[in-house]
Amino acid sequence: MDRTTTEWKFSLNVRATLLAVLILIAGLGLWEGLHQVPAIVGGGGQLSEYEQLMAGADQTAKVPPPSAVLLRAWEELSNPFYDAGPNDKGIGIQLGYSLYRVLTGYLMAAAIAIPIGFLIGMSPLMYKALNPYIQVLRPISPLAWMPLALFIIQDSEASAIFVIFICSIWPMLLNTAFGVAGVRQDWVNVARTHELSSMKTAFKVILPAAAPTILTGMRISIGIAWLVIVAAEMLVGGTGIGYYVWNEWNNLDLTSVIFSILMIGVVGMLLDLALSSVARLVTYQE
Repeated sequence: MDRTTTEWKFSLNVRATLLAVLILIAGLGLWEGLHQVPAIVGGGGQLSEYEQLMAGADQTAKVPPPSAVLLRAWEELSNPFYDAGPNDKGIGIQLGYSLYRVLTGYLMAAAIAIPIGFLIGMSPLMYKALNPYIQVLRPISPLAWMPLALFIIQDSEASAIFVIFICSIWPMLLNTAFGVAGVRQDWVNVARTHELSSMKTAFKVILPAAAPTILTGMRISIGIAWLVIVAAEMLVGGTGIGYYVWNEWNNLDLTSVIFSILMIGVVGMLLDLALSSVARLVTYQE
């Protein structure tokens, strides 16, 4: 890559960053500026709970302004691991529970999906035999499994992990099978010429060639898993970022709800960045 191309890309990145910052500032400024609404005429009476939630008590917007959200973020992030009881835990503890469930179910899915994907990709017979089951099970919503999981497992923690497992397995399995089946036959023939065993061929030839596709499936799976855990925790309750969102909604605290939504987005972005960095490293080494 020549110097001109490098400078152009650097300039593009700088301009994109400045534009993103300007869009953020403009959006927050507009949000902050519109948070004032006209006072309610004849507002001397008792306000209902709904009117209080929708800011009928004073001249505030229906949702908190960004300044209030930033203040709440400072309060929560300054002591993220406090534990004041079952329904009052810090955001760090709640995210920790969610990440534990996501990573446990995700790693269990990877341990099963990748070997089966290899088997399907390398064997047309296994592909034809297992494909009908995959096509039936894959479109089922992960949350549809929750009642059955709760009935059979009878444990909300394990049921949430099972839901993450079932939603993570399909993208990894299908991408692994696609990547393995797409390996150039010439490379496999060379491995046979050198009399490599099936296991050595899989690890030394097929796995490196299919690694980018497999990692793409893993990135898709982690994104889906993070989406599903929030909904699952809203259903089963107890702990986790999904429960935190629902609990703050029940407490009529929209500021905490917005803050938790932003935290969900940040953590999801970090998970994707971690896997994308691994994917770039693998591609670079190849």
